[in-house]
Amino acid sequence: MHATAGPGDMPAAPPPLATVRLAVDCMGGDHGPAVTLPACRAFLDKHPQAELLLVGTADALAPVRGWPRCTVVAASEVVTMDDPVEVALRKKRDSSMRVAITQLKGVQGAAPAADACVSAGNTGALMAVARYVLKTVEGIDRPAIATVMPNRRDAYTTVLDLGANVDCTPEHLLQFAVMGSALVTAVEGRAEPTVGLLNIGEEAIKGSETIKRAAELLRAADAAGQLNFHGNVEGNDIFKGTVDVVVCDGFVGNVLLKTSEGLASMLTDFIKQEFTRGPLSKLAALAALPVLRRFKQRVDPRRYNGAALLGLRGLVFKSHGSADAYAFEQALARAYDAARNRLLARVHDRIGPALQALPGAQPAAAPAPAGASTTAA
Repeated sequence: MHATAGPGDMPAAPPPLATVRLAVDCMGGDHGPAVTLPACRAFLDKHPQAELLLVGTADALAPVRGWPRCTVVAASEVVTMDDPVEVALRKKRDSSMRVAITQLKGVQGAAPAADACVSAGNTGALMAVARYVLKTVEGIDRPAIATVMPNRRDAYTTVLDLGANVDCTPEHLLQFAVMGSALVTAVEGRAEPTVGLLNIGEEAIKGSETIKRAAELLRAADAAGQLNFHGNVEGNDIFKGTVDVVVCDGFVGNVLLKTSEGLASMLTDFIKQEFTRGPLSKLAALAALPVLRRFKQRVDPRRYNGAALLGLRGLVFKSHGSADAYAFEQALARAYDAARNRLLARVHDRIGPALQALPGAQPAAAPAPAGASTTAA
């Protein structure tokens, strides 16, 4: 990388929030309140500095009356997992998803009611509603879903996009790289995180025209000192920990994520089957139980549930729609940590200057004031 700035030149990290308020879409996902409410209760027990705004229908949230550090926010509609984006955005204006996201937007100069929002709802609908309500950061055309995946180095690889954008231009992939790099720098304190472009091979001549053009833009950004571009990477590089950030379009990223989760689950089942085939196998399983438990924990995809929607003027986290209570609790914890450490402000501070320094960048327009009114969808 050609940047001259070092860690000492980075803005000082703001102090953590004393109290974190999360807005929770309790109706979203495959299971709705049957999962979200137990997860919220468990989360509150472990996070005494957290407060929850529980959003949903009155009947569904009746059991939470009297819970400490909880406020019920009424919503009369629910976005189902198969609702088209158009329905979620224009017809269900009082859905639990939209009301929860709205808690991140201050009204008439007032501070937002929540510091972050968590939903397990329809990914397309969540992204569309969040983008409409919150708007995007200056210089970002499309928000992206970013999450971490474990690698062999006992660390994590940040991957984006994981399903928000199916058709991406080279410029979008460049923006994803800037956001992902900024995320790792802000959260993990790495001044020059390495960025890889997911491809069918490491060679520059491989891949679609979109990928080749994206690689050219990333190399130009590297030459300008705005990214530490490693080059093309393949799928196995994610788990090797070859780079800190892997960039891809949402179609590829979502397939990658679901395939990885399925593989981890299959391997766990295979090991369980082999250790239960007979008396001797069961005896061996008892001796190996501590190792098996650690293995299961390391590959359990539920531990990594909770993906950030980067590029928005608000902190939104997406849980898997099929998440159980443990997995949804992890998404709440991830959103809590991000909000407490002021991830939104720290990432925002780095995205603008980085994009403006790229070759051919136009001067940024003045951002609209927070809470500015817009025409209703």
